[in-house]
Amino acid sequence: MKLIFMGTADFSAIVLKALSKEFKIDAVVTGLDKPASRGMKVIPSPVKEAAAELDIPVYQFEKVSKDGIETIKSLSPDVAVTAAFGQILSDEFLAIPKYGVLNVHASLLPKYRGASPIQHAILNGDKETGITIMRTVKEIDAGDILFVKKTEIGSGETAGELFDRLAELGGEAIIEALKLLESGKAVFVPQDHSKATRCGIIKKADAKIDFSKSKIQLYNFVRAMNPWPCAFTYSNGALLKVHEAEALNESVVTPACGAVVKASPKEGLIVSCGDGLIRLKTVQGEGGKKMADTEYLKGHEIKVGTVLG
Repeated sequence: MKLIFMGTADFSAIVLKALSKEFKIDAVVTGLDKPASRGMKVIPSPVKEAAAELDIPVYQFEKVSKDGIETIKSLSPDVAVTAAFGQILSDEFLAIPKYGVLNVHASLLPKYRGASPIQHAILNGDKETGITIMRTVKEIDAGDILFVKKTEIGSGETAGELFDRLAELGGEAIIEALKLLESGKAVFVPQDHSKATRCGIIKKADAKIDFSKSKIQLYNFVRAMNPWPCAFTYSNGALLKVHEAEALNESVVTPACGAVVKASPKEGLIVSCGDGLIRLKTVQGEGGKKMADTEYLKGHEIKVGTVLG
């Protein structure tokens, strides 16, 4: 079975490495090298770097459905696998592989179609998520399902930690799915589109903390924004990133959500929210290092009554 792999991000690279241990990958397709945020040095995608390590030929296109059609046709793939590829595939492209295009998606479809399923599973307090292997169609993440692999979400797990686990799980799932396809035992099941939910791209501005939300919502929010874009607020006009939070059982009446209730090297940084109190347990001042709130408050005064936001 002639196989091509298409991806861009770290998630894709982890899946690629796992897949290469079980299947011969004839080519890897990724986007063009892009400048990094610091120094604007042009760097390859994680998938391109992984393919180089694995000695797999790499093809790069800004838009593969426009610029790479003839190249992909010349490769005559039996199947294409995508994982965090980030490009829309045309009907013409989808018709090229004999068995179509299979996508590795980090949710239990039809839940969380779109770009940020891992973050949204944590944001919404889900207890379970997983990997869905589906056939790619023109509509985003709406194709028939071939294989599902589930996993529980840890009570304190961050999006970054879950990302790493799901990438490994994605490698396992696509291997099992391709074996079903290869053996002729593949069964594709249509999604129930009436149950579909969608999640878009998360931007830096989306990580601003809204202290009017409940302490559980905020606890989940901080986990979902870790490590990127990282939850943040402002203290007296200065940026304060929040890497870890803790929902407290104590309750207190305060004049405003976001008001600092306690702030000391002994007790930490405790703030009022929609239904009680939340501790900003690990923080980072602008230009500073990430540290425990108790350590941060040794060198940075935040007065009780200050309203964050």
